[in-house]
Amino acid sequence: MDEEMIWPQVVRDKLKTGHDRELMHAYPYRSACPSTVWGKLVAGASDDLLFAGYTNYFLWLEQPNFAATLRKKAAAGCRVRFLLGNPDGEVTRQREAIEDTALSVSTRIRITLEALAGLGELDGLSVRFSAPLDAINHVSLSVFRFDDQALVTPHLARLVGHDSPLMHLRRHEADGMFDRFAEHAEELWSRGTPAS
Repeated sequence: MDEEMIWPQVVRDKLKTGHDRELMHAYPYRSACPSTVWGKLVAGASDDLLFAGYTNYFLWLEQPNFAATLRKKAAAGCRVRFLLGNPDGEVTRQREAIEDTALSVSTRIRITLEALAGLGELDGLSVRFSAPLDAINHVSLSVFRFDDQALVTPHLARLVGHDSPLMHLRRHEADGMFDRFAEHAEELWSRGTPAS
């Protein structure tokens, strides 16, 4: 039989094959991704939660009772990690000048640090600042990992995170898009310094 008969072009155009199978959904703005997607990804993770956004502050605003959720995840044995930019770092100051917003980058980081401090001592929770030499790579790309899924935001020029695009990835193969972004985040994490 002819391939066109078995797999018409309209069907092939709809099916994802190869590396693009890992791309579950793309949003032109991070803020266009429903908060329910974030909630389901957090709820579904059992082994590893890595929040490697430069500020991460929006999570506390958009996820109901986020502190209790993090406590439950950590108590159940899930590793919970936050990689933040240093609020006093040079890259943070540069980014504040670029964004020129009333809610500055350092303030957003400090909101997250305050919320994390409110959790108290929590086994399974780790917080680091990206290393000074890595900060420029961190501020330009946010990776949020939920076991074998991730939400990735490449930050565009002068735009704040919520105005930059977002990709929802699910791991399907070794060295695919998910692994590439996860490895980037792990590399930044490995060189990070404790936020204490």
